[in-house]
Amino acid sequence: MTNTSNSDREQTAAFTNAEFVRAQQALREGRPDQAQQAWVNILAVQPHHVPTLNAKGQQALLQRDFANAKLCFEQLTRLEPANPQAWIHLAMLFRASGDANKEEAALFEALKIDSHELMALLMRGNLMERQGRNHEAASAYEGAVAVAPPLDSMIAGLRSAVEKAKAFCLRYKQQSSEAFDRAMASSGVDLAGPELDRFRASLDLMFGRKKRYDSRPMGYFVPDLLPIEFFERSQFPWLDDLESATEQIKAEFLATLERQSGFTPYLTYSADSPLNQWAELNNSLRWSAFHLIKDGQPVEGNAEQCPLTMSLLKKVPQPEMPGRTPVAMFSLLKPRTRIPPHVGITNARLVTHLPLIVPPNCGFRVGNQIRSWQPGQAWVFDDTIEHEAWNDSDQLRVVLIFDIWHPALTPAEHRMIALMAQAQDQFLGKAGGFEL
Repeated sequence: MTNTSNSDREQTAAFTNAEFVRAQQALREGRPDQAQQAWVNILAVQPHHVPTLNAKGQQALLQRDFANAKLCFEQLTRLEPANPQAWIHLAMLFRASGDANKEEAALFEALKIDSHELMALLMRGNLMERQGRNHEAASAYEGAVAVAPPLDSMIAGLRSAVEKAKAFCLRYKQQSSEAFDRAMASSGVDLAGPELDRFRASLDLMFGRKKRYDSRPMGYFVPDLLPIEFFERSQFPWLDDLESATEQIKAEFLATLERQSGFTPYLTYSADSPLNQWAELNNSLRWSAFHLIKDGQPVEGNAEQCPLTMSLLKKVPQPEMPGRTPVAMFSLLKPRTRIPPHVGITNARLVTHLPLIVPPNCGFRVGNQIRSWQPGQAWVFDDTIEHEAWNDSDQLRVVLIFDIWHPALTPAEHRMIALMAQAQDQFLGKAGGFEL
């Protein structure tokens, strides 16, 4: 009896597989009637064959045979209660037949099973949008956008739906922004003034007018340090002496430039490094540097040419980690050159710029803030926030760049970070380097 039962099961499985393949081939060749017959044959011997019920239901939905489609998908929800796809197909069926209430109920069941189901979120957003329930539509679409894979990895139809969801979210945020502005204007509230800078920035983020940028160092990260794009100048009183010596520093630089010695590419990554964003500038003098201090030590042959600049650097709170930092250099950006968006190594230190030579059409962005360098006006920024620079002029741009400790760190933390770096160097058998 057992052998007979096993043999029967094997024969049934073989028959089912052969018929299912026949049905698929018939559909590919445009013979839906033969596919239907194959499915009937399968369900006669295996009435609960899930692939057949799914294929039969989808074909019925395409042919607007809503009654048969409904039978198939309802049966599938009973056979596979943890599979959201049957509920999604039921929702498609109800949408096609114009039953919005049942469509919404089916989508609820699908999302109850998997709240990250992309198609269900897109369909819920579309349903809410059709019904004018824009707040709920925005919520569903935002969820869909959040869970969607990269656009270039999706099939065309799904990609189009995600793009439409993104467009709806943008319009919704714009409408929210305009409604808020009208409400504020009617109440007579004044949002101007530096004391509300942070609040205005929060509104820009909430309404999607700006993107949120956080500290994302490539290496060492210190928690609880606020991700500030440009720091208030008043936090660094030593900048006064630096700025007042701008012309003398510039003169030292111009003397080095005249000698045409000691300038190296800013980036010198190995050719096998996975750094595609730097392919254009790597080992190129379009973005070059004249190093004064590198890997924690004055650069012999360079530092001696700039005694005033070196004396001023001794007065600033540069990190001290032998083999890594401090770092200081003249950064040269040639005409028509752009530095792509990137982040630095660690938020334990900040970066200072003192502009020396700045032609028109040069710019610098950190996070959401875009600034133009002004000769003799220094700034301090967190380079672990995405930043980029450009020189769209026909002249050379030159900035003195060096690193400093983050002002929120304590002397005790300075010591511990330096010891941590030293221990890491011992483990690696070499210094790590804190390139700017």
